[in-house]
Formats: sequence, structure tokens, C-alpha cells
Amino acid sequence: MAWVFLGIAGLLEVVWAYLMKISNGFTKPLETALMVVAMIASFWLLSLAMKELPLGTAYAIWTGIGAVGAFLVGIIILGEAATVMRIGSVLLIVCGMVGLKLASDA
Repeated sequence: MAWVFLGIAGLLEVVWAYLMKISNGFTKPLETALMVVAMIASFWLLSLAMKELPLGTAYAIWTGIGAVGAFLVGIIILGEAATVMRIGSVLLIVCGMVGLKLASDA
């Protein structure tokens, strides 16, 4: 279950990062409130995952999911640049996450 909690926590990190962006500096109350809820849920699920997973693995995977997910949201939804260098860099993050999962005992 720890990996499921971690995956959902990572996806919620993408959600709150996107909501932070569209909150326009916390000037939109609904987006800001939803961001806080997603943030709390993300941290809570991360804490549940950390009961079974090593700190370094759990935190790196959580931030990796958030980073890659936010990158994709930026490109797909916000129209950010998809350059070769940016895509290659994100692929390195994904490789690191796969390596951590393969090296995990849990």
C-alpha cells in the first residue's frame, strides 16, 4: 500500500503545484483553498508511505512525480516550451525514480 499512497501523494503534488500557479499569487480564493487541501492530502499520504518506505526513496519519488507531472502540465496545459534539453532532463529524473524503485526492498 505504501507505493500506492506515494503515487497518489505525488499526483496531488502536481495538483497543488498547478493550483498554486493558477491562484495568481494566492489572489484567487477557490484555487488557493483547493491548493491547501491538495497540499495537506499530499503530505499526509507521503507520511503514510514513509511508514514502510525509506525516507530518501519516498521523498525522492514524491518530488520526482511532482516535478515530472508539473513539467507535463506546464507543457500540455500551460503551453510551456518542450525543448530537447528540457525533455532530456526530465527523462533523467524518470530514470532516477525507476532506479530507486528497482533498488527498493519494499
